[in-house]
Amino acid sequence: MQEQRRQTTPRRDLARHENFDEVSPDVGVLDEGAFDRALSEDADQALTLLGELIGATDVRLRELARNLAGRLAIDLTRSGEPRARGIGRLRRRPADRAEGDIDVDASLEALVRSRSLGEPPALDELTVAEWGRHQTAICLVVDRSGSMGGDRLTTAAIAAAACAWRSPQDWSMLAFSNRALVLKGQREHRPVEAVVDDVLLLRGFGTTDVSLALRTAAAQLSLANAGRRLCILLSDCRPTEGEDPALAAAMLDELVIVAPAGDTEDAALLASQVGARWVELAGPSGVPAAFARLLDR
Repeated sequence: MQEQRRQTTPRRDLARHENFDEVSPDVGVLDEGAFDRALSEDADQALTLLGELIGATDVRLRELARNLAGRLAIDLTRSGEPRARGIGRLRRRPADRAEGDIDVDASLEALVRSRSLGEPPALDELTVAEWGRHQTAICLVVDRSGSMGGDRLTTAAIAAAACAWRSPQDWSMLAFSNRALVLKGQREHRPVEAVVDDVLLLRGFGTTDVSLALRTAAAQLSLANAGRRLCILLSDCRPTEGEDPALAAAMLDELVIVAPAGDTEDAALLASQVGARWVELAGPSGVPAAFARLLDR
């Protein structure tokens, strides 16, 4: 991630964006009131600008932009309750099939009989209480090959926040080009704010190895503690190196694809080959709705 910090954009290049002069009227300044007005007029355009500001050569401006983008990414996803909380639901199972604490009430008859006979009870006569698995484990896979513009940057950040909000105990995130970068492991405990902050440092890099990304996602999801294991791929799915991604996709329990608007041909083809669902995404503000459409079932 330290490599990413070295790639910056001078102010004269940022000035080509509409609303830039209002949002940043001077060096080191970010006017949040002006940004809020721009956001209300055209959310995707404003979020794209914010994503570009995160890479500004102006140190103070990029820090202000990254802080604002991090807060927005999290706020935009929290329109409802998360899909999973805590460590799961308590359920009761035979002691010979699960580990947990003895449920005395459910096992009372066997315990009384065991005491009267002076013999230990059989495991299949006892009941234990265990915490059930999380409903859904998620691995978010973001394509950072080629150009990583402001819209893709804020889309990835909002997507990361959405995954953490939906599956707070069991999720991971990768960014890939011709190599895969694990921003959060499936069993790693990291605040969503830290993950989003790393996402906002990403810059475009390398060629596109979709197969590598999907194999890495499968490895992460193999560590998951969930009944449903879901890979979300944000990419146009156009490989420029590596094996056929359809072969790697077969390693996944479930794959959904979020493709950029106007560039969906390869994503649609991969989805048809492996039976995945996919959706076209017009801009960063559409992430929560796209996730709701693909993930809720």
